[in-house]
Amino acid sequence: MIKAVVVGGSGYVGGELIRLLLFHPKVKVIAVSSNSNVGKKIVGIHANLTGMTDLLFEKEDIKKLGKNADVIFFALPAGESMSKIKQVNLKKTKVIDLGPDFRLKDKNLFKNTYGFSHTAINILTDAIYGLPEINKKAIKNSSLVASPGCFPTSSLLALFPFAKNNLLTKTVIINSVTGSSGSGIKLTLSTHHPERANNFMAYNIFSHRHQPEIKQTLDLLQGSSVDVVFTTHSAPMVRGIFTTTYIFLEKLTNQEEIEKLFHKTYENNPFVRMVKHVQVSSVVGTNYCDIAVFVQENKVIITSAIDNLIKGAAGQGIQNMNIMFGLPETIGLLYPGMHP
Repeated sequence: MIKAVVVGGSGYVGGELIRLLLFHPKVKVIAVSSNSNVGKKIVGIHANLTGMTDLLFEKEDIKKLGKNADVIFFALPAGESMSKIKQVNLKKTKVIDLGPDFRLKDKNLFKNTYGFSHTAINILTDAIYGLPEINKKAIKNSSLVASPGCFPTSSLLALFPFAKNNLLTKTVIINSVTGSSGSGIKLTLSTHHPERANNFMAYNIFSHRHQPEIKQTLDLLQGSSVDVVFTTHSAPMVRGIFTTTYIFLEKLTNQEEIEKLFHKTYENNPFVRMVKHVQVSSVVGTNYCDIAVFVQENKVIITSAIDNLIKGAAGQGIQNMNIMFGLPETIGLLYPGMHP
């Protein structure tokens, strides 16, 4: 059994990690930490786990927590993983970071994006970007995986088939719509229910922190700079991300050929499903990304949807864990969506 520790288990992502790991047939959760809830029962925060676990939240003493752990999941805000990971022996214990600390490779880009300097540059260079459909081989051999953000997951899976074939020659436009759980468990004015219910708005225009992550990955795949216009929107739903991506091609402008390109790209990737009609409700509660493609002359529209807390966070982290430990990547994650 893989002995797992969750650091930062009181948030929505931490709760989903615990829920999924408790029912993973190859995992034993040995500890969950939360500095703000030390000594409290996990079910006191995550009531959905009542009767499923007797674990208590522990203090974030990383050396103590990691002593007997095979893998540590960090589910922490920006800036916290980079300090805590220094207390982990990466030769003994694998780390999957669900926060943003190890996603951006350029320290200057990181500072410009997050507003503070990176303090673990030597470790940053060793981190593998954990989008399994793109980096499966590297993930398998890694001790530190930086799981992607939720918006980049839905966007990059829509664009990967084009970028890896050097087809992105013009501006890429990405519009993503998210539910309120993407803002985390702590209440703010913008996430307060009366502000979100019956409302729809764009936010962080030209300044969203996930734009550099998307561009960095597309540039690497394409082998050249890709112009990315990325806009996020807030919708009156709790879970899910729906992304609409617009690209303009100079070649390969046939619907059938593009669908074949997607099927070939994802034929060995069980969590990407090509469908005729994408809807958030089909992926909520799952680790799937549903994708549909529409072509008119040189214009291509790709729609994609994920559950932001699962494929966009906790589930993808577990998918990475499965790969790192040589398990089938689907184990513990094969849950269908709910209907209606």
